[in-house]
Amino acid sequence: MLFRQFCETRPELSRCVKFLDAVVRAKPVGLCWGSEDHVPEVPSQLVDACCEGLEQEPSKELFKESTKLIHDYLSVAPFADYLDSLYFNRFLQWKWLERQPVTKNTFRQYRVLGKGGFGEVCACQVRATGKMYACKKLEKKRIKKRKGEAMALNEKQILEKVNSRFVVSLAYAYETKDALCLVLTLMNGGDLKFHIYHMGEAGFEEPRAAFYAAEICCGLEDLHQERIVYRDLKPENILLDDHGHIRISDLGLAVHVPEGQTIKGRVGTVGYMAPEVVKNERYTFSPDWWALGCLVYEMIEGQSPFQQRKKKIKREEVERLVKEVQEEYSEKFSPCARSLCTMLLCKDPLERLGCRGAGAKEVKEHPLFKHLNFRRLEAGMLDPPFKPDPQAIYCKDVLDIEQFSTVKGVELEPTDNDFYQKFATGSVPIPWQNEMIETECFKELNVFSTDGTVPPDLDWKGQPSPQPKKGLLQRLFSRQVRVFAQAFLSDLEQTESSAFEG
Repeated sequence: MLFRQFCETRPELSRCVKFLDAVVRAKPVGLCWGSEDHVPEVPSQLVDACCEGLEQEPSKELFKESTKLIHDYLSVAPFADYLDSLYFNRFLQWKWLERQPVTKNTFRQYRVLGKGGFGEVCACQVRATGKMYACKKLEKKRIKKRKGEAMALNEKQILEKVNSRFVVSLAYAYETKDALCLVLTLMNGGDLKFHIYHMGEAGFEEPRAAFYAAEICCGLEDLHQERIVYRDLKPENILLDDHGHIRISDLGLAVHVPEGQTIKGRVGTVGYMAPEVVKNERYTFSPDWWALGCLVYEMIEGQSPFQQRKKKIKREEVERLVKEVQEEYSEKFSPCARSLCTMLLCKDPLERLGCRGAGAKEVKEHPLFKHLNFRRLEAGMLDPPFKPDPQAIYCKDVLDIEQFSTVKGVELEPTDNDFYQKFATGSVPIPWQNEMIETECFKELNVFSTDGTVPPDLDWKGQPSPQPKKGLLQRLFSRQVRVFAQAFLSDLEQTESSAFEG
């Protein structure tokens, strides 16, 4: 963002940024000779090839080489100039602010939304910006009693790594005296289980089920690209936001699959575990595509394929059905919907849709999704078929949420602090930066002098600063950051890449 602003102060660099923006919007400019937007860094032979390709078959792929050339150009002399500018000083200031300690006092706590495996989930608000989140509390004694340290840290590290509009984002991780806290995307629209079973007749119309399946497919694709297998796809783990878009949540059972290797683990939820998981065989990403088949089936039929709602069936019987029995289809399924479920619920993982070599691409190309533009879907440009009522509460009454009992016989020890320090790392860069932009704090605080002089809050030579404005962010932002800058610049090699991406 700040490198972009620096480029916009120079016409020759501004043209490069304009070209890159146009490629993202699939409306390229700057290739025509003599145009005011012409980018001379792209050689004439490449210009001719792009123009010829545009006439035959327009595609973003045509601009892959020219985009790389412009990135390479911007990363050398222009970026070196940026490092000597006020814009980079401002970048250091924002990074300093981003790395401030996060505690329970960073937030206001509101009502309980539900419960997780280790504690309650409640709504919270960042005091400095007003941004609302969900705070998932993991009670320290409960974690220790269940030996859940590895599971809790694994979920935190995976959430920190994944940046997807179809997976809940981790914005902050901090600790209190009694709990470890994950501050996550707030999803006010309830979970799919509530919508399937408590909003009239069980199940959805096919277009609505197809839309959710497509967004879940995109979320699984983002996870699989990071070599993460989810392993717990089920209706209660799919949440709706205010606009009706879905996100995958609760990554406690997710795990990284090393390149070229398979993993083993009989984990998941009964009725959604794939045959290879039930048999305790090795796998990579196949269980997620099986579970997507179960979920699509449940969204259309109004019950899961291998167990009936509110009817108790022994675990062994459910697992026998999963391994041996073909699911049945009612008249609710169109030929396309039945085809998709059958291909996803293939008992043999090698023959299953999504597991034949092309991953999510195989699922996206199924006829059920022929009316969906996946590029627009991935950009958040398609309207969901259902938009939650902002006045409604799509969950159980808070009084119905079972209270956690007190954990007895467990004492916290100083040796536990190593684990807590690995967990409570504060702000997560990309979600934190998005928060600053969305709440307009970046716009309000990122002010430069029109005459080119050094703004008071960037004057590190000791000139007196004006009285700070009211508000936590403004007070923090106006502090001197010389010490941080020196430490930050000493490790400049790592900083440069992240600054350029910003």
